Amino acid sequence: MATMHAVVTTGVGGYDRLEYREVPVPTPGADELLVRVLAAGVNNTDLNTRVGWYSSSVSGSTEDAGEADGPRTDGGWGGATPFPLIQGTDCCGVVETPGELAGRRVLVRPCMRTRGFGSLDTQWLGSDRDGAFAQYVAVPASEVFPVDCDWTDVELASLPCAYGTAENLLHRAAVGPGDRVLITGASGGVGSAAVQLAVRRGATVVAVCSAAKADAVRAIGADRVLARDEDLGEALGARAVDVAVDTVGGPGFGDVLRVLRRGGRYATSGAIAGAVVQLDLRTAYLNDLTLIGATAWDEPVFGELIRAVEAHELRPLVAGTFPLADIVAAQQAFAAKKHVGKLVLVPPTP
Repeated sequence: MATMHAVVTTGVGGYDRLEYREVPVPTPGADELLVRVLAAGVNNTDLNTRVGWYSSSVSGSTEDAGEADGPRTDGGWGGATPFPLIQGTDCCGVVETPGELAGRRVLVRPCMRTRGFGSLDTQWLGSDRDGAFAQYVAVPASEVFPVDCDWTDVELASLPCAYGTAENLLHRAAVGPGDRVLITGASGGVGSAAVQLAVRRGATVVAVCSAAKADAVRAIGADRVLARDEDLGEALGARAVDVAVDTVGGPGFGDVLRVLRRGGRYATSGAIAGAVVQLDLRTAYLNDLTLIGATAWDEPVFGELIRAVEAHELRPLVAGTFPLADIVAAQQAFAAKKHVGKLVLVPPTP
């Protein structure tokens, strides 16, 4: 039996749950393709899944989930995570299966709408099924998208999860020309992608990040950058923005709502500063706000990203690379939050 190197996450817990070892090369099923992984990005969801942060028993920030041993029956997005699991939501690779796409460089859409786009049911690469922290991955043919561009493999691997999530948030919030958009966590993977994609849509961007990262965020298109410890109300005034794209949550949630204009839209896909927040319902209903939660990607999202890359309308933001075997070091660097953009893992060549 052919084998490959992979990182297997054995259960909820600390970095000791990440085992770099040999496992069988997956056999693609009907309507699936075998993809040789060229590079795989690191995302919040990789860490969140390992520590069980999606469990309703966790109320704090992504750093507060702990490294508790033992199962959390609701620790995954759709219930229990199917450990042991090969994680890895971002995949840039080459199709190995004979056929029309054989030998093509591709990206895999990580958010798979298993029952079609008429249902919100999803299956996520690296969370619900084996992912890209390996030399090979088997995925549905419908989720494989060829890409023709001059981006490197590592640069392309920084795209799927972060940029797809950001584009989905902007799509759901109907961001368009003339909108003023507040983006929190703007130096992170999703935040920095949202800055670029909002600018691409013709919006004016107010970004929030640490003061040390302000220049980097301004360089990718933000019109104004606020330090994350600034008072939003004092800096912007009441009802100052049309849309808020917030992946931070936590204690600042109420301040974000208060700077939205009457009829404004709030969209979220994360809560790195805390999942349980205080909401004054009067702020929401007296201002006719729309609150949008976005996990399942809508049909146009991933194809639009591919078009944007091929048209040279986006900039890759790769902060660093690590060999796949060094996944612990990569996740520790990711958790330290000292980088701007994405960290990417590179598997050994078979």
